[in-house]
Amino acid sequence: MTTVGFIGLGAMGYPMAANLLAHGHDVRVYNRTADVAERFCAEHPRATHAASPRDACDGADVGVLIVGNDDSVRAVALGTDGALAGLAAGTVLIDHTTASATVAEELAAAASAVGVGSLDAPVSGGEAGAINGVLTIMCGGDQETFDAALPVLLAYSKTRTLIGPTGSGQRTKMVNQVAIAGLIQGLSEALNLGMAAGLDMDKVLATIADGAAGSWQMSNRGKTMVDGTFDFGFAIEWMIKDLGIALAEAERLGAATPIATQVTDFYRELNSSGDARSDTSALIKRLR
Repeated sequence: MTTVGFIGLGAMGYPMAANLLAHGHDVRVYNRTADVAERFCAEHPRATHAASPRDACDGADVGVLIVGNDDSVRAVALGTDGALAGLAAGTVLIDHTTASATVAEELAAAASAVGVGSLDAPVSGGEAGAINGVLTIMCGGDQETFDAALPVLLAYSKTRTLIGPTGSGQRTKMVNQVAIAGLIQGLSEALNLGMAAGLDMDKVLATIADGAAGSWQMSNRGKTMVDGTFDFGFAIEWMIKDLGIALAEAERLGAATPIATQVTDFYRELNSSGDARSDTSALIKRLR
């Protein structure tokens, strides 16, 4: 059993913290909107509501962050009320936020200065993966810190991999998001073609999903894309943020991303037309 200071109870963090409790860990939660933390504790009486990130991590074995962006990470991790102010030497700070490699390196340096191990560990699998405890976690850090974090990671993941040194987790998530962007655009064009041809799309999807064209997106979003249902899953506004991070890193490295750049523009169009909270599979709406 591990004592965890858990910071960030959004769509992903809320079920992840619940899974920690289900696996027998002690959990202290902090959320910038206090009502959410109060609701969580009402639903999960074993959890404790902390007044600050520092209080959540004071005496904890592991601190966990999953917040919005680079600035959010800095706000909850650093400073006199931050998570690192509460964690003791020899403990671990895990950041599950999808953020930049730069902030991962900043966080690792600040953690090292006080003797705390740090992992940048963004996740993939969406809200359903968080609820069911089957997330994929991409980690950057050292082996010792990764091993110490495993009891926590096992509570809500199916796969967790130490990719390499600090920043490797965030850069792997960038690769993941660029791949998904191109895949959804290709799937959107394919489904639109089938619908324009008047094909029975249920039969089409059942036929091609197990072949070379098959993917998680096709199996889980193909039918809903055909039906025009986009009120679930990973929101467009979040994808724009993630792709922005990936494109900035790609530009820094001189890596060409023509498709991801174009798809990001498509998502911005949808975002401007009122689809900010629609699932990323709403990309097909541009073609219909």
